[in-house]
Order: sequence, then C-alpha cells, then structure tokens
Amino acid sequence: MHELSFGTWLIHISSVIEWIFIIFVIYKISTYKKYNLFFWLSLAMVPNLIGAMCAITWHIYDNQEALYGLVTLQGIFTFIGNSTLAIASFTIFKKKETYE
Repeated sequence: MHELSFGTWLIHISSVIEWIFIIFVIYKISTYKKYNLFFWLSLAMVPNLIGAMCAITWHIYDNQEALYGLVTLQGIFTFIGNSTLAIASFTIFKKKETYE
C-alpha cells in the first residue's frame, strides 16, 4: 500500500465511510411517509459506493496491472451511479409539491 500517502488514504477511507453513513441517513429520512421517494435516492447512491470500493481495492493491491479491470469497473459503476442519482433527484424534484 505504498502507492498512496497516509493523507490520501485517510481521505479515501473517510469519504467511503461518509458515503455509507449518508446512505443510511437518507434511508432513515425515507421511512417518514412524507419523504418516501428518498428511498430511491439512497438506493441510487449504492453504485457510486461500489465504484469507490473498486478504486480502493485497486489501490490496496498497489495498482497492480493484473487488477486494472477494477479501474474499468470503477468507471462503469460511477457512470451508473451518477445516472441513477440524476434520475432519483429529478423524480424528487418533479414530485416536490408533495413535500411542501
């Protein structure tokens, strides 16, 4: 794990922990009947988390060439995650009158 500095690892790991935490917070918010669409927002965040896990796994193994497929997976999951987040956000925006 010598490829990244301690500070970079700290940022990577704390970002993933923060992302997991906010998924649970948004899910908890969605349990209130008024905000039930937020469930889809929390679910839409999962592909980005998977992408982050791919990136961290690749770094854990010192960016080995044999694991370069993880970089491709990370890109794919980031694209899927950003797309699902956009769709979930747009859906919440369109239905915002139910939250006012």
